[in-house]
Amino acid sequence: MSDNFDLNFYKGRRVFITGHTGFKGSWLCRLLLNAGAEVTGYALAAGKPSLFDIADVSSNINSLTGDIRDLESLRRAFSEAKPEIVFHLAAQPIVRESYKNPAYTYETNVMGTVNVLECIRLVCAKENSSVRSFLNVTTDKVYMNRKTEKGYTESEVLNGCDPYSNSKSCSELVTNTYKNCFLDGLGVRVSTARGGNVIGGGDFGADRIVPDCVRAVSDGRKILVRNPNSVRPYQHVLEALAAYLMIGSGQYGNSELAGSYNVAPDECVTTGALAELFCKYWGGDASWETRGESNAPEEVNFLKLDCSKLKSAFGWKPVWDIEKGMEETCRFTKVMLTGGDVPGEMDREIMEFFKCVPK
Repeated sequence: MSDNFDLNFYKGRRVFITGHTGFKGSWLCRLLLNAGAEVTGYALAAGKPSLFDIADVSSNINSLTGDIRDLESLRRAFSEAKPEIVFHLAAQPIVRESYKNPAYTYETNVMGTVNVLECIRLVCAKENSSVRSFLNVTTDKVYMNRKTEKGYTESEVLNGCDPYSNSKSCSELVTNTYKNCFLDGLGVRVSTARGGNVIGGGDFGADRIVPDCVRAVSDGRKILVRNPNSVRPYQHVLEALAAYLMIGSGQYGNSELAGSYNVAPDECVTTGALAELFCKYWGGDASWETRGESNAPEEVNFLKLDCSKLKSAFGWKPVWDIEKGMEETCRFTKVMLTGGDVPGEMDREIMEFFKCVPK
């Protein structure tokens, strides 16, 4: 996080979030509410269970249910909200699901992005709206797999190998075209954020390591890890979201800060090491073992991002290392599973995180 970033920038700002009912979207809504923003969210109904429902996120925002593929519905939402800042998080985010349903993945991740950008173009051009800052959240998997241990930089070729990753590469290209052909001329500052894998309390996603750990220990089972040697840029969800908010506010005031940015920790860890950290902070008899799997879809085994650009442009640096992130994740999850005060725990973590930001 940058020494100069101030969350109070968002006080009174009209912010539009796609995918607000998801894991990251729910945390982003809470962050913005704490900052005093006027939040409108547009997404499919939350799954069951969901952090969005457990934390009662909808009670303090304008929460709209809709499909990102429905252009007319999305445009009506934009027209009513008149946002100043837009965060695009809506996506089909699971690699394995993209192999089962590639068409839906491309429709959501590519045409969904087209629809958001088209709404910004139409609303700005024809309805005198005030959209000034747009951030498209993609993924660390947008790059062509070079099978190298060197961190990817933002200038490298975009060509994800699986349907999910490739659809996000396409989303990046679509964003760049709209930026160059339409949005620059309308005064909209446009960026993309290529975030690393996130962990945190309230994630119920399928095929993600921490939710798999929680489900296993809750059922009294040993944690099964598919590929313990895969290396990923794991980071706490607040690390990624704070960077997104920093980019959104930074380019709002300075068009030269608009661009594409990697958002990831300085150090990557293996999935096995992450499972070990979970067992450490969960306690009790939590343990894990490797689960061999035949006919598994191809995924990149080693993935690291170079965040020099983000550091140079914003003076950014990580706040919590992965051990602190896992400690907070386990604490949050125990509060949630025992029926504790989940909104209060979210606020405690947010305060703890931003207290650690150098002033």
